Parts: sequence; C-alpha cells; structure tokens
Amino acid sequence: MIAKQLSIFLENKKGRFTEVAKILGESGINMTAFTVAENSDFGILRLIVSDTDKAIAVLRERLYGVSVTDVVCLRCPNVAGSLGKAMDIITKAGIFVEYMYAFSEGETANVIIRPDNLEKCVEVLQANKLELLAASDLYKL
Repeated sequence: MIAKQLSIFLENKKGRFTEVAKILGESGINMTAFTVAENSDFGILRLIVSDTDKAIAVLRERLYGVSVTDVVCLRCPNVAGSLGKAMDIITKAGIFVEYMYAFSEGETANVIIRPDNLEKCVEVLQANKLELLAASDLYKL
C-alpha cells in the first residue's frame, strides 16, 4: 500500500541520468518505476527501486543528494475512465495530490501517488475497494 520512493537531485547536464542508471545497475538494483522533472538548472529523478536502503547507500557514496518519500501505489484497469474514477474519490475526500506518475502493463496500470495526506488516501481508496499494491508487490513488477 505504501512504498518508499527515492528523489535524487541531478544537475541538468548531459549524462547525469545515465550515471545513476549505471550505478544502480552495477549494484544489482532494479528501477521499477521512475519519472524526471526538470528545470533549467537541475532535475529531480523520482524512482521506486528493488532495494531502497542499498540504493541510498550507493548513491550517497557517490555524493548524490537523495531523499525518501512515502507514496501510494494504486493498481487499476488500463482502460479509459478508470483513473478518473479513482481521482474523483481522492478529490471528493479533500485530498490534494502533490504529484503522480504511472506505468501500465497489459490490462493493468500502476499509479504512484504522492498525496498531502498519505493515511487518509490509503483509507479512502481501500474503503472504495480500489486495489493498492504493497511495496513488496511493487518491487516485483
């Protein structure tokens, strides 16, 4: 239901994402999901990985700024309207979504959500019988 997400601050220059991907790969850490937000000076790489603690250690060892955030992972059908229904439930509960990103796999879509109230978001989604993935399930994807 709740997963640990890493946020890595990257200089906005060629090859920085490549370096992170190589460091994680060489350390045997799989990136399950990620997104990059950038501006003219820096980028923020947000990702879910197979071994959070190890990823933090190897990245900090290489002097990357890394923070950890709790997020919710919603699994919904990969069909038009499914996400809208889930978001309607979240909005009607008065929950603000700071950001989100998604990835699909065949008939299902997985949506990583960073709400302003994590516990309430989980409670509301579960009360409405929506499927949430546990961190261990997310890392297996």
